[in-house]
Amino acid sequence: MKKLHFTGIGGAGMAPLAALALAENCEVSGSDSGFNAKCRQLASAGARISDRHIPDNVPPDADMLIYSSAVKYDNCERVRARELHIRELRRGEFLAEFASGYQRCVSVTGTHGKSSITSSLVSILRQCGKDPGFMIGAEVKGMPAYSCGDGDIFVTEADESDGTHKLLKNFLAVIPNIEDDHEWSLGGKAVLEANFRQVAENSRKLLYYASDRCDELFSGHPDAVRLPEIPEKFGKLHGFQAANAFIASQAAVILGCDPAASARAAENYPQVARRMSVIKKTPQFTVIEDYAHHPTEVKAAVNLLRSSYPSAHLRVVFQPHRFARLEKYFAEFAEVLKEADSVYIAPVFAAWSETGKVDSAALADAAGGTALSGSPVQWAVTVKRDLPENSVIAVLGAGDIDRLLPLL
Repeated sequence: MKKLHFTGIGGAGMAPLAALALAENCEVSGSDSGFNAKCRQLASAGARISDRHIPDNVPPDADMLIYSSAVKYDNCERVRARELHIRELRRGEFLAEFASGYQRCVSVTGTHGKSSITSSLVSILRQCGKDPGFMIGAEVKGMPAYSCGDGDIFVTEADESDGTHKLLKNFLAVIPNIEDDHEWSLGGKAVLEANFRQVAENSRKLLYYASDRCDELFSGHPDAVRLPEIPEKFGKLHGFQAANAFIASQAAVILGCDPAASARAAENYPQVARRMSVIKKTPQFTVIEDYAHHPTEVKAAVNLLRSSYPSAHLRVVFQPHRFARLEKYFAEFAEVLKEADSVYIAPVFAAWSETGKVDSAALADAAGGTALSGSPVQWAVTVKRDLPENSVIAVLGAGDIDRLLPLL
């Protein structure tokens, strides 16, 4: 039995991996700075978990220590692992090793839509009678975040932020889009694009939406399916949800599903947590949460809400995610936020203890109009004050902005 220790085990990408390891009869331990719901679930499944990082958490006879990219080299548990000559792997490196045990690895990567496309593809495959292994980095209503499956297909999100998506050896890579997000953490545009080229080279088959950047990077692939247009409507779905469901249905066909059955199954678009989730609905207002944290995603969310609630007053509560991203896309964020009827901007979610040249107050000033900045907790009453009849409150961001929801 393998003995694995996960440093940062409560993270969205780490917890499902730890759960998969448990399901494969590995002995799992781990730690995080706190004990969240994912930690509790893993503990109930048999993992030994600490709510703090200390050297003694690392079993002396561990075969491997897996760590989140947010865990630094000098973390005390990583230091202890090196002292004990325990092999260290980043989350994405371990994912690549785990996926290599399947006949057909399917990785969903790119800048936007990874969780939604992954969950949609898994849902379609299961409805079409297949039993895929999978790992989803978000909660999905009516579906687990992971499964070992029957050993044939393994579907996973592949994160580009640390470059580990290029380590997976894919039967099929699904790449809906590529933008320059995360350039700052990788060393620039050239590195980002080289990584995606490597993903294509590592993939027997490739599926992507046409764009100038994707066409340039993937035009030489010997077995690529290029989808020439992004649909605005697919079945009952609209906007980016239609685009995500359509490319997932096409991936399912490549994996052996009947085209008509795949299209029908895609109608059951999975309800992914923090992706256009309706949190509360009253005669006066509707509260919707979405994970949008890039200007393209915020724009897509605003457009979908406008088409879904054409006569509503749209009040956006937005939390910038990382100072580096806010600085890079400052003008784009300001421009897209102007499309809302009223805006509240929360303090930046710093993620990895970053600081920056611009902040939420500066973004509110740039957005102009009714845009305000401040603490979400202080807005518990303010957000709803003077709210017109028939309003939509859209809570957008990838950080801890969701803590505002119970107060609303």
